[in-house]
Amino acid sequence: MERTSAIAIASLAIFIAASIQPGSALKCYECNSHNDSRCAQEVPPATLEKDCSTHQNEAKKYVLCRKIVQTIEYEVNGLIPDTRVIRSCGWDDTTHKNACYQRSGFGGRQEVCACTTDLCNSSPALFLSSTTILATLALTLKSLL
Repeated sequence: MERTSAIAIASLAIFIAASIQPGSALKCYECNSHNDSRCAQEVPPATLEKDCSTHQNEAKKYVLCRKIVQTIEYEVNGLIPDTRVIRSCGWDDTTHKNACYQRSGFGGRQEVCACTTDLCNSSPALFLSSTTILATLALTLKSLL
């Protein structure tokens, strides 16, 4: 029983250490698949990484990464049907942080996901909250005990 407690404490310490972000600037992928097809890859290449602190906007602090998937379903306003992936640093710190939402209209739709860790705008599977990760860890530890 003592060894199991030590494993639980060590696992929790590792989780906490991994969750703490140092004071460094946020890094996100920045690209548009309309201009660079590599942006549509599940994990874009390192050459598309951007330090968000390089954005020069004094009024807004860039605190999140964003991934937008835009789909134009039929020709409208001279735009042919198409799907684009747009990744960027973002400053909108609303209720959609670490979440996704969808919008539609005018012949198209878009899914917007925002997250707050380095390069998290790569794959949709990475949009996990720390609560989800902690709950998974707790259930794993409980099964070991």
